[in-house]
Amino acid sequence: MEHTNEKFLIRLSGVTKTFPVASGIFHALNNMTLDIPRGQLMAITGKSGSGKSTLLNIISGIDKPTHGSVVVDGVRIDTLSESELASWRGINIGVVFQFFQLLPTLTIAENVMLPMDFCNRYPAKERRPRALALLQHVGIGDQADKLPSALSGGQQQRAAIARALANDPPVLMADEPTGNLDSQTSTAIFELFAGLARLGKTVIIVTHERDFASYFENTMAMADGKMVTELSHA
Repeated sequence: MEHTNEKFLIRLSGVTKTFPVASGIFHALNNMTLDIPRGQLMAITGKSGSGKSTLLNIISGIDKPTHGSVVVDGVRIDTLSESELASWRGINIGVVFQFFQLLPTLTIAENVMLPMDFCNRYPAKERRPRALALLQHVGIGDQADKLPSALSGGQQQRAAIARALANDPPVLMADEPTGNLDSQTSTAIFELFAGLARLGKTVIIVTHERDFASYFENTMAMADGKMVTELSHA
């Protein structure tokens, strides 16, 4: 697979995603064309059902468009097979969930090592040291050998971010990552995301948190499967 240093890391062209419903055809995404620059912290906003989660699923290769093309870092992912997509996604996309999704029977360090085990991205002897370094980077190095239940919500979200970074993906995606956190903890998490963007990651966050608008270099609003606010590419 060929990689590129093009300014835009993610390019969607004429992307439509439809689902059959009782009343006919529902357009979750409607002829969307979108260019996302690399190394930016970007917000996607919009009401429930506007297409935000579908857009994330299309960019991450979890779902395929009904029509149109999706290129991420020079790779046309909508033409890949399911097995090719799984391998590609494990290395290129890091996902942070609202409810953390940490495995309760594994320690925090083991949770962070799991994506490395799945993708065989790093030699076995390097995985724990890398996990510990990532946990240190997100500020919870001292929690590495605890189970998730022993951590606060903010600490669990930091662990989830470390896990999303395990295979050093160029793209980090988060769907309402601070929805279950208090405002002080949410601020710390957004600071962390902003720092990752400064280090060159492309960070895409679905959020309703208006208080954090100043963190984003670009904000895109969606309605009815379309962009209603254009990106500035500042």
